[in-house]
Amino acid sequence: MQQDFKYIYQLYLDGSFSKAAENLYLTQPALSIAIQKIEATMGMPLFDRSKRPLKLTQAGEIYIQAIKKMQDLEYDLDQQINDIQQLNTGTIRLGGSHYLNAYILPQILSGFSKEYPGIRFEIIEESSDVLSDMLSERKIDLTFSCNPVFMKDFERYEIFYDHILLAVPKSHPINQKVFHAALTPWDVVHKKHLKQSCPDVPFEKFRELEYILLTPGNNLYDRALGFFQEAGFEPMVKLQLSQLATAYHLAANDFAATFISDRMIRNTEVPLLFYKINSDLAKRLFYILLPNRNYTSFAVKRFIQYFLLNVQPAGSG
Repeated sequence: MQQDFKYIYQLYLDGSFSKAAENLYLTQPALSIAIQKIEATMGMPLFDRSKRPLKLTQAGEIYIQAIKKMQDLEYDLDQQINDIQQLNTGTIRLGGSHYLNAYILPQILSGFSKEYPGIRFEIIEESSDVLSDMLSERKIDLTFSCNPVFMKDFERYEIFYDHILLAVPKSHPINQKVFHAALTPWDVVHKKHLKQSCPDVPFEKFRELEYILLTPGNNLYDRALGFFQEAGFEPMVKLQLSQLATAYHLAANDFAATFISDRMIRNTEVPLLFYKINSDLAKRLFYILLPNRNYTSFAVKRFIQYFLLNVQPAGSG
Protein backbone atom coordinates (compact mmCIF):
# COMPACT_ATOMS: atom_id res chain seq x y z
CA MET A 1 0.00 0.00 0.00
CA GLN A 2 1.28 3.49 -0.78
CA GLN A 3 2.91 5.34 2.11
CA ASP A 4 0.26 8.09 2.26
CA PHE A 5 -2.47 5.46 2.55
CA LYS A 6 -0.58 3.74 5.38
CA TYR A 7 -0.32 7.00 7.29
CA ILE A 8 -4.02 7.80 6.91
CA TYR A 9 -5.13 4.28 7.77
CA GLN A 10 -2.96 4.01 10.88
CA LEU A 11 -4.23 7.37 12.15
CA TYR A 12 -7.80 6.15 11.54
CA LEU A 13 -7.09 2.96 13.53
CA ASP A 14 -5.40 4.65 16.47
CA GLY A 15 -7.39 7.88 16.68
CA SER A 16 -4.38 9.91 17.83
CA PHE A 17 -1.23 11.29 16.23
CA SER A 18 0.99 10.09 19.06
CA LYS A 19 -0.18 6.46 18.91
CA ALA A 20 -0.16 6.35 15.12
CA ALA A 21 3.32 7.88 14.95
CA GLU A 22 4.61 5.29 17.42
CA ASN A 23 3.15 2.41 15.39
CA LEU A 24 4.56 3.86 12.17
CA TYR A 25 8.01 4.45 13.74
CA LEU A 26 7.77 8.18 13.01
CA THR A 27 7.95 11.27 15.14
CA GLN A 28 4.60 12.91 15.85
CA PRO A 29 5.56 16.17 14.02
CA ALA A 30 6.64 14.19 10.94
CA LEU A 31 3.31 12.36 10.81
CA SER A 32 1.37 15.57 11.37
CA ILE A 33 3.20 17.28 8.48
CA ALA A 34 2.60 14.28 6.20
CA ILE A 35 -1.15 14.27 6.94
CA GLN A 36 -1.38 18.03 6.41
CA LYS A 37 0.27 17.68 2.99
CA ILE A 38 -2.23 14.99 1.97
CA GLU A 39 -5.15 17.14 3.14
CA ALA A 40 -3.74 20.19 1.34
CA THR A 41 -3.52 18.20 -1.89
CA MET A 42 -7.14 17.12 -1.49
CA GLY A 43 -8.31 20.57 -0.46
CA MET A 44 -10.21 19.36 2.60
CA PRO A 45 -9.50 17.80 6.01
CA LEU A 46 -9.74 14.03 6.51
CA PHE A 47 -9.93 14.17 10.33
CA ASP A 48 -11.90 16.28 12.78
CA ARG A 49 -9.15 17.34 15.16
CA SER A 50 -11.62 18.77 17.68
CA LYS A 51 -12.65 15.23 18.66
CA ARG A 52 -10.77 12.87 20.94
CA PRO A 53 -10.12 10.29 19.65
CA LEU A 54 -9.89 11.80 16.17
CA LYS A 55 -12.97 11.31 13.99
CA LEU A 56 -13.15 11.02 10.23
CA THR A 57 -14.75 13.80 8.25
CA GLN A 58 -17.04 12.86 5.37
CA ALA A 59 -14.06 13.08 3.02
CA GLY A 60 -12.05 10.93 5.43
CA GLU A 61 -14.71 8.22 5.45
CA ILE A 62 -14.62 8.07 1.64
CA TYR A 63 -10.82 7.91 1.76
CA ILE A 64 -10.83 5.03 4.28
CA GLN A 65 -13.38 3.04 2.27
CA ALA A 66 -11.13 3.38 -0.77
CA ILE A 67 -8.14 2.18 1.26
CA LYS A 68 -10.10 -0.87 2.48
CA LYS A 69 -11.04 -1.77 -1.09
CA MET A 70 -7.38 -1.58 -2.09
CA GLN A 71 -6.43 -3.77 0.89
CA ASP A 72 -8.98 -6.34 -0.24
CA LEU A 73 -7.60 -6.33 -3.78
CA GLU A 74 -4.04 -6.71 -2.50
CA TYR A 75 -5.07 -9.61 -0.25
CA ASP A 76 -6.88 -11.38 -3.09
CA LEU A 77 -3.87 -10.88 -5.36
CA ASP A 78 -1.54 -12.35 -2.72
CA GLN A 79 -3.87 -15.34 -2.33
CA GLN A 80 -4.00 -15.99 -6.08
CA ILE A 81 -0.22 -15.73 -6.49
CA ASN A 82 0.30 -18.01 -3.48
CA ASP A 83 -2.10 -20.60 -4.94
CA ILE A 84 -0.18 -20.61 -8.23
CA GLN A 85 3.25 -20.82 -6.63
CA GLN A 86 2.53 -23.15 -3.70
CA LEU A 87 -0.37 -25.51 -4.31
CA ASN A 88 -1.73 -27.12 -1.12
CA THR A 89 -0.28 -24.39 1.10
CA GLY A 90 -1.63 -21.17 2.56
CA THR A 91 -3.16 -19.65 5.68
CA ILE A 92 -6.79 -19.63 6.81
CA ARG A 93 -7.82 -16.90 9.25
CA LEU A 94 -10.73 -18.56 11.04
CA GLY A 95 -13.05 -16.90 13.56
CA GLY A 96 -15.24 -18.89 15.93
CA SER A 97 -16.99 -18.72 19.27
CA HIS A 98 -15.60 -20.79 22.14
CA TYR A 99 -18.40 -23.32 21.54
CA LEU A 100 -17.36 -23.86 17.91
CA ASN A 101 -13.64 -23.80 18.64
CA ALA A 102 -13.85 -26.22 21.57
CA TYR A 103 -16.62 -28.64 20.58
CA ILE A 104 -16.96 -28.65 16.79
CA LEU A 105 -13.60 -27.72 15.26
CA PRO A 106 -10.91 -29.79 17.04
CA GLN A 107 -11.61 -33.03 15.18
CA ILE A 108 -12.10 -31.16 11.89
CA LEU A 109 -8.87 -29.17 12.23
CA SER A 110 -6.88 -32.24 13.22
CA GLY A 111 -8.11 -34.31 10.28
CA PHE A 112 -7.75 -31.45 7.79
CA SER A 113 -4.19 -30.70 8.93
CA LYS A 114 -3.18 -34.32 8.37
CA GLU A 115 -4.60 -34.22 4.85
CA TYR A 116 -3.22 -30.73 4.03
CA PRO A 117 -0.13 -30.28 6.24
CA GLY A 118 0.99 -27.20 4.31
CA ILE A 119 -2.09 -25.17 5.25
CA ARG A 120 -1.88 -23.37 8.56
CA PHE A 121 -4.57 -21.69 10.67
CA GLU A 122 -4.91 -18.46 12.57
CA ILE A 123 -7.85 -18.89 14.99
CA ILE A 124 -9.64 -15.93 16.55
CA GLU A 125 -12.14 -16.50 19.37
CA GLU A 126 -14.82 -13.85 19.83
CA SER A 127 -18.59 -13.47 20.17
CA SER A 128 -20.69 -13.83 17.03
CA ASP A 129 -21.35 -10.09 16.60
CA VAL A 130 -17.64 -9.24 16.83
CA LEU A 131 -16.80 -11.98 14.32
CA SER A 132 -19.42 -10.64 11.92
CA ASP A 133 -17.73 -7.23 12.00
CA MET A 134 -14.32 -8.82 11.49
CA LEU A 135 -15.60 -10.76 8.48
CA SER A 136 -17.10 -7.59 6.99
CA GLU A 137 -13.72 -5.89 7.38
CA ARG A 138 -11.99 -9.02 6.02
CA LYS A 139 -9.85 -9.41 9.09
CA ILE A 140 -10.78 -13.11 8.94
CA ASP A 141 -11.39 -15.42 5.96
CA LEU A 142 -14.39 -17.26 7.36
CA THR A 143 -16.55 -17.69 10.42
CA PHE A 144 -19.64 -19.60 11.54
CA SER A 145 -23.11 -18.33 12.35
CA CYS A 146 -26.70 -19.38 12.90
CA ASN A 147 -27.99 -15.81 13.01
CA PRO A 148 -29.96 -14.84 9.87
CA VAL A 149 -29.33 -11.15 10.54
CA PHE A 150 -25.57 -11.66 10.10
CA MET A 151 -25.84 -13.84 7.00
CA LYS A 152 -27.46 -11.56 4.48
CA ASP A 153 -24.23 -9.80 3.52
CA PHE A 154 -22.04 -12.91 3.18
CA GLU A 155 -21.45 -15.91 0.98
CA ARG A 156 -22.62 -18.93 3.00
CA TYR A 157 -22.69 -22.74 3.15
CA GLU A 158 -24.99 -24.87 5.34
CA ILE A 159 -22.93 -27.15 7.59
CA PHE A 160 -24.81 -28.56 10.60
CA TYR A 161 -27.73 -28.34 12.99
CA ASP A 162 -27.61 -28.27 16.75
CA HIS A 163 -30.48 -28.30 19.24
CA ILE A 164 -30.77 -26.25 22.42
CA LEU A 165 -31.79 -28.10 25.57
CA LEU A 166 -32.57 -26.83 29.05
CA ALA A 167 -30.00 -28.25 31.48
CA VAL A 168 -31.14 -28.54 35.11
CA PRO A 169 -29.00 -29.75 38.03
CA LYS A 170 -30.05 -33.30 38.86
CA SER A 171 -30.67 -32.44 42.51
CA HIS A 172 -33.20 -29.67 41.82
CA PRO A 173 -36.72 -30.49 43.12
CA ILE A 174 -38.38 -29.40 39.87
CA ASN A 175 -37.16 -32.60 38.24
CA GLN A 176 -39.68 -34.54 40.35
CA LYS A 177 -42.55 -32.49 38.88
CA VAL A 178 -41.58 -33.04 35.24
CA PHE A 179 -39.83 -36.42 35.51
CA HIS A 180 -41.79 -37.85 32.57
CA ALA A 181 -39.94 -35.51 30.17
CA ALA A 182 -36.48 -35.59 31.75
CA LEU A 183 -33.62 -36.71 29.52
CA THR A 184 -30.46 -38.21 30.95
CA PRO A 185 -27.07 -37.43 29.41
CA TRP A 186 -27.17 -40.96 27.93
CA ASP A 187 -30.51 -40.11 26.26
CA VAL A 188 -29.02 -37.00 24.67
CA VAL A 189 -25.84 -38.76 23.49
CA HIS A 190 -28.09 -41.36 21.83
CA LYS A 191 -30.28 -38.64 20.29
CA LYS A 192 -33.54 -39.50 22.04
CA HIS A 193 -34.38 -35.78 22.07
CA LEU A 194 -34.49 -35.76 18.24
CA LYS A 195 -37.28 -38.31 18.07
CA GLN A 196 -40.85 -37.07 17.58
CA SER A 197 -41.95 -39.31 20.43
CA CYS A 198 -39.72 -37.44 22.90
CA PRO A 199 -41.96 -35.37 25.19
CA ASP A 200 -41.37 -31.72 25.96
CA VAL A 201 -42.59 -29.63 28.87
CA PRO A 202 -44.37 -26.26 28.54
CA PHE A 203 -41.57 -23.87 29.29
CA GLU A 204 -43.61 -21.90 31.81
CA LYS A 205 -43.19 -24.92 34.13
CA PHE A 206 -39.61 -23.80 34.63
CA ARG A 207 -40.54 -20.36 35.94
CA GLU A 208 -39.14 -21.09 39.43
CA LEU A 209 -35.62 -21.88 38.23
CA GLU A 210 -32.61 -19.63 38.55
CA TYR A 211 -30.71 -19.30 35.28
CA ILE A 212 -27.21 -18.84 33.96
CA LEU A 213 -27.40 -16.84 30.72
CA LEU A 214 -24.78 -15.82 28.23
CA THR A 215 -24.01 -12.14 27.74
CA PRO A 216 -25.49 -9.98 24.94
CA GLY A 217 -23.70 -10.52 21.64
CA ASN A 218 -24.02 -14.30 21.93
CA ASN A 219 -26.64 -15.97 19.77
CA LEU A 220 -27.81 -18.18 22.62
CA TYR A 221 -28.52 -15.11 24.74
CA ASP A 222 -30.99 -13.85 22.12
CA ARG A 223 -32.61 -17.28 21.82
CA ALA A 224 -32.92 -17.61 25.61
CA LEU A 225 -34.77 -14.29 25.75
CA GLY A 226 -37.04 -15.65 23.03
CA PHE A 227 -37.82 -18.75 25.11
CA PHE A 228 -38.81 -16.62 28.10
CA GLN A 229 -40.86 -14.26 25.98
CA GLU A 230 -42.77 -17.16 24.40
CA ALA A 231 -43.42 -18.63 27.86
CA GLY A 232 -44.57 -15.26 29.22
CA PHE A 233 -42.28 -14.79 32.21
CA GLU A 234 -39.14 -12.91 33.28
CA PRO A 235 -36.33 -15.24 34.33
CA MET A 236 -34.48 -15.11 37.63
CA VAL A 237 -30.96 -14.60 36.28
CA LYS A 238 -28.33 -15.72 38.77
CA LEU A 239 -25.33 -15.11 36.52
CA GLN A 240 -24.37 -13.94 33.05
CA LEU A 241 -21.10 -14.91 31.40
CA SER A 242 -19.53 -15.07 27.97
CA GLN A 243 -18.67 -18.76 27.59
CA LEU A 244 -21.20 -21.53 27.05
CA ALA A 245 -18.78 -24.16 28.34
CA THR A 246 -18.48 -22.29 31.66
CA ALA A 247 -22.27 -22.17 31.99
CA TYR A 248 -22.38 -25.93 31.34
CA HIS A 249 -19.82 -26.72 34.05
CA LEU A 250 -21.46 -24.40 36.57
CA ALA A 251 -24.84 -26.05 35.96
CA ALA A 252 -23.23 -29.47 36.40
CA ASN A 253 -21.96 -28.27 39.79
CA ASP A 254 -25.48 -27.43 40.99
CA PHE A 255 -25.15 -23.64 40.53
CA ALA A 256 -28.26 -22.96 38.38
CA ALA A 257 -30.03 -24.08 35.21
CA THR A 258 -28.81 -23.07 31.78
CA PHE A 259 -29.24 -23.68 28.04
CA ILE A 260 -26.87 -26.10 26.33
CA SER A 261 -26.24 -27.30 22.78
CA ASP A 262 -26.83 -31.03 22.39
CA ARG A 263 -23.44 -31.30 20.64
CA MET A 264 -21.73 -30.48 23.94
CA ILE A 265 -23.18 -33.46 25.78
CA ARG A 266 -20.57 -36.25 25.67
CA ASN A 267 -20.15 -37.28 29.31
CA THR A 268 -23.01 -39.63 30.19
CA GLU A 269 -22.23 -39.25 33.92
CA VAL A 270 -22.66 -35.47 34.16
CA PRO A 271 -25.16 -34.72 37.04
CA LEU A 272 -27.70 -32.88 34.89
CA LEU A 273 -31.10 -33.63 33.44
CA PHE A 274 -32.12 -32.13 30.12
CA TYR A 275 -35.44 -31.00 28.69
CA LYS A 276 -36.55 -30.62 25.11
CA ILE A 277 -37.79 -27.09 24.40
CA ASN A 278 -40.91 -26.74 22.27
CA SER A 279 -39.81 -23.72 20.24
CA ASP A 280 -38.55 -23.09 16.73
CA LEU A 281 -35.71 -21.16 18.39
CA ALA A 282 -34.33 -24.39 19.87
CA LYS A 283 -33.11 -25.70 16.51
CA ARG A 284 -30.15 -23.87 14.97
CA LEU A 285 -28.76 -24.24 11.47
CA PHE A 286 -25.13 -23.20 11.30
CA TYR A 287 -23.40 -21.84 8.22
CA ILE A 288 -19.84 -21.18 7.20
CA LEU A 289 -19.74 -17.52 6.20
CA LEU A 290 -17.28 -15.97 3.74
CA PRO A 291 -16.95 -12.33 2.76
CA ASN A 292 -18.41 -11.52 -0.63
CA ARG A 293 -15.36 -11.31 -2.87
CA ASN A 294 -14.09 -12.14 -6.32
CA TYR A 295 -11.59 -14.77 -5.23
CA THR A 296 -11.61 -17.54 -2.62
CA SER A 297 -8.26 -19.17 -1.93
CA PHE A 298 -7.48 -22.82 -2.54
CA ALA A 299 -6.97 -23.33 1.22
CA VAL A 300 -10.41 -21.96 2.13
CA LYS A 301 -12.14 -23.94 -0.63
CA ARG A 302 -10.51 -27.17 0.54
CA PHE A 303 -11.43 -26.48 4.16
CA ILE A 304 -15.10 -25.96 3.30
CA GLN A 305 -15.15 -29.16 1.25
CA TYR A 306 -13.51 -31.11 4.08
CA PHE A 307 -15.92 -29.67 6.67
CA LEU A 308 -18.97 -30.62 4.61
CA LEU A 309 -17.70 -34.18 4.22
CA ASN A 310 -16.79 -34.71 7.85
CA VAL A 311 -19.54 -33.10 9.95
CA GLN A 312 -23.06 -34.40 10.38
CA PRO A 313 -24.96 -33.12 7.31
CA ALA A 314 -26.99 -29.95 7.67
CA GLY A 315 -30.15 -31.74 6.60
CA SER A 316 -30.10 -34.19 9.51
CA GLY A 317 -31.48 -33.50 12.93
